[in-house]
Amino acid sequence: MGNSWTCFAPKEVRFTREPSKRIPNFLRKSKTGSSSSSSPSRNKQGNKLDDEDAQLRQQAIAAALLFRQHQQNISLPLNRSTSVVYPNPSPGVLKKLPKSSSSRQRSRSDSLVQPHQLVINKDVKADGLETNHFVLVHGGGFGAWCWYKIMTLLEEGGYKVDAVDLTGAGIHSYDTNNITSLAQYVKPLTDILEKLGDGEKVMLVGHDFGGACISYVMELFPSKISKAIFIAAAMLSSGQSTLEMFSQQAGSNDLMRQAQMFLYANGKGQPPTAIDLDKTLVRDLLFNQSPAKDITLALVSMRPIPFPPVMEKLVLSDKNYGSVRRFYLVTQEDSAVSVSLQENMIKTNPPEQVFWLKGSDHAPFFSRPQSLHKILVEIAQMSSKQV
Repeated sequence: MGNSWTCFAPKEVRFTREPSKRIPNFLRKSKTGSSSSSSPSRNKQGNKLDDEDAQLRQQAIAAALLFRQHQQNISLPLNRSTSVVYPNPSPGVLKKLPKSSSSRQRSRSDSLVQPHQLVINKDVKADGLETNHFVLVHGGGFGAWCWYKIMTLLEEGGYKVDAVDLTGAGIHSYDTNNITSLAQYVKPLTDILEKLGDGEKVMLVGHDFGGACISYVMELFPSKISKAIFIAAAMLSSGQSTLEMFSQQAGSNDLMRQAQMFLYANGKGQPPTAIDLDKTLVRDLLFNQSPAKDITLALVSMRPIPFPPVMEKLVLSDKNYGSVRRFYLVTQEDSAVSVSLQENMIKTNPPEQVFWLKGSDHAPFFSRPQSLHKILVEIAQMSSKQV
């Protein structure tokens, strides 16, 4: 068992972060009595920095208003962008698909979507579908909070949306270090499915470790699940654990190894109880294309990942798990789950259809929300005749 952990190269716990030494321009005082004593070039530079600070403040205010309005059930329509979709590859054959040309970091001067720019396509209809009910399942360390943009978009289109906090995640108060099984971890999700009425179905959406979680409930409740959508997620084979799957890239992902820290609530002589992430590295690991305001939200909201569920091997059958229609969304600028690992999961366990999110990091609900929304709606509207 100990050898299974070495691929993560655990570090001691630390939560230090260098404070920024940059003084915002609106706090700086001029050293001269009048503007005439400054050179034209110095004035231009100062004006440029003032504009950047003003823009950041506006973006932060806009983000806060958007999240607050969503919490109060005041819907804001969002604009949707295009996506790239490719048909399901034949078993054992995975074509090399085009990658995004975008690899640069987002600049402070990049324009971000403002609330007054958010417009929905009114032609999108949620009526007449097998189900219009989405259940969004977060990945390891995340919580229901990460879906706030996608919830707004889907609800504006007439869809019913539940974003679940798994045990010990988000605002769920349970201690992560006390979670001992996958069944315990996903209980808030199984509770939702158990309460569905006769004939009611949902579409499950799993991100990251959430892929293993929705796979677990697909085996338990296949008749209650219309479609399962994996977003940069652990799409496992029967007898495989999430730890084994991620270990396939452990040797080539130095950033992941550096960011992971094991927690030993039962003492160093016992197995780890949880995995935490170095907050100074998650920006590059998970959010290399995401807006600054969403990164800040994540940094103050993320919680440790329970370790026993990550080690648990899934038991999946063709009769249950295999009867649910599966779709996979590849995140092309992902530094946490590499494109090659995502391709390998697709090749090993082919879904019905594969979509590619161009320019998305590991958190497309932050970096490409409009594209992600469009794909989710497109999948929701697929009839059984398209199988």
